[in-house]
Amino acid sequence: MQSPLLTRRDMLRTSSTGFGSLALAALLGDTGHAADNPLAPKSPHFAAKAKRVIFLFMHGGPSHVDTFDYKPLLTRDDGKPLPFAKPRIVSSPTDNLLASPWKFRQYGESGLWASDLFPQVAKQADDLCVINSIHGSNSRPGGALLELHTAIDTFIRPSKGSWITYGLGTENADLPAFVTLSPSLSHGGVNNWSSAFLPAAYQGTPLGSSSVPAEQVSIPFVQGKTPREVQRQELDLLAEMNRERLAQVGPDHGLEGRIESFELAFRMQTAAPQLQDISGESAATQRMYGLDQPQTKNFGRQCLMARRFVERGVRFVQVSHSYKWDQHGDLKRDHAKNALEVDVPIAALLQDLKQRGLLEETLVLWGGEFGRTPAGQGRDGRDHHPHAFTMWLAGGGVKAGMVYGKTDEYGYYAVENKVHFHDLHATLLHLLGLDHTRLTYRYAGRDFRLTDVRGEVVRDIVA
Repeated sequence: MQSPLLTRRDMLRTSSTGFGSLALAALLGDTGHAADNPLAPKSPHFAAKAKRVIFLFMHGGPSHVDTFDYKPLLTRDDGKPLPFAKPRIVSSPTDNLLASPWKFRQYGESGLWASDLFPQVAKQADDLCVINSIHGSNSRPGGALLELHTAIDTFIRPSKGSWITYGLGTENADLPAFVTLSPSLSHGGVNNWSSAFLPAAYQGTPLGSSSVPAEQVSIPFVQGKTPREVQRQELDLLAEMNRERLAQVGPDHGLEGRIESFELAFRMQTAAPQLQDISGESAATQRMYGLDQPQTKNFGRQCLMARRFVERGVRFVQVSHSYKWDQHGDLKRDHAKNALEVDVPIAALLQDLKQRGLLEETLVLWGGEFGRTPAGQGRDGRDHHPHAFTMWLAGGGVKAGMVYGKTDEYGYYAVENKVHFHDLHATLLHLLGLDHTRLTYRYAGRDFRLTDVRGEVVRDIVA
């Protein structure tokens, strides 16, 4: 038999516009082992409390002692030296203790403490599970982002979104299983949503970036100019050519992964246009998310799109507010501006999910890659602080209206019920019905998992 005039690679390259393939360019990596249907729904290891995740990522590190970890002694001892030793290794020098510029109040029946930075989120106090004892291992943004997203700060590993979609597949075959909205391209960039050595189908699909206004973000080229019946014929021809090639030389895992992405892009042409069109959302809903206000419309649109994605069965959605929370100086001005941009949209997302009956099965996670030092940098800034900080969860099987973990009287170190990133990741998987010790992938002669050889489920926060 003579070889075809066009190779499969030529065919993929020349016909890619017809497939709408650029819509899923992130899935076209060289690594991966394509299965017949890698994103088919999979049964969890045990009964799941959550079906999907929304991660609200505050890039730069919000200050825990200025948001949800109330420390009266920090106010009393403002300007005094820290009365115990600082860590041996710090990101950069700090001065004396710095009181929070914001007042704290208690909210809801739970009496949860929150500062005036987040008045609207605080009204959802009885739906929040606040963990004040999160800690990581890296004080530098690049390493800390990788540790938060992939559980390791020194090597390229699959992101948690990739592990989750690998473990559970997707509920909607016509959309990507893992989407990251307006991600930052710094501090690890694509590695923060990469599938690394997992099959390419589990890689996150980035929509936009932090430099692109959310209203301009869309799934590109999703409506191909080539008629669908012609596209179907092209894909079928590729499949036939592929079978011939496999019969000759055996599996070609990288190319099979690409072909799977073209199939998904083909299906997306039906689902994605309606998903991206928010004109059907009521004026009241759009106002609730803050789309009518210049300060909140950008993040508000991201949060609204996150709700639209999860209600259509997307497994993991990340929403990034980046890169804004790294206040070594101008703490009072910039933390206030940042919180103003996200407070209303986040509160709206929680309310919207709840009123639609989605919050019970959607796990919402909020936080950054580290916190900020209780000791100041000058009188209006704080340094990176991985030794203790706050993240909160809502919905998805976590106990509501509770605070877990504790820092010392100044908020410097986690001292009670400490939760490392490995523990957080183990708990996320547990809530999704996955045993973190069983969710493994064999690569380079060993079995890997998201939590590597560490991590304990924080069972006290599981409802």
